[in-house]
Amino acid sequence: MTHTISGVYIGSMPKQIPLGTRGEAETTVEFRNTLTAWKEHLPPVYATPNMIGLMEAAAYYALEPFLEGDEVSVGTAINIVHRAPAVAGMKIKTEATLESFDGRFYTFKVSAHNGHEVIGYGTIKRAIVSKSKFEEKQRAKLANAARVAE
Repeated sequence: MTHTISGVYIGSMPKQIPLGTRGEAETTVEFRNTLTAWKEHLPPVYATPNMIGLMEAAAYYALEPFLEGDEVSVGTAINIVHRAPAVAGMKIKTEATLESFDGRFYTFKVSAHNGHEVIGYGTIKRAIVSKSKFEEKQRAKLANAARVAE
């Protein structure tokens, strides 16, 4: 993980996370990460959901040093373009750079590179939440859904 600090801080946010904060994630494409592994008749190229997952990881790593207690960051929105392929054996590197904060959501500019070219880019939003409170809300929703189903 790489963490770069820029001198610009975002306004009235609960966490003083500087704009320009960066995270990285990388992997090597394996057969299980390809479209062929999902559907035999498809080409053996890196699947878009895997690329997005790696971009999400880069954004998570950017926020991780700022998390306290039981805080975690969760993905809330993605807007990704997948423009070029990668095949098994290629190393994929993703980068996420914090661009803005709107009072609740951290917006990252993200990209993925296969060692030869940018294969994907876009934006990802994340929020910081208390893991215990988040899980408590999910349990309450599940219990309510069970009561409604009865």
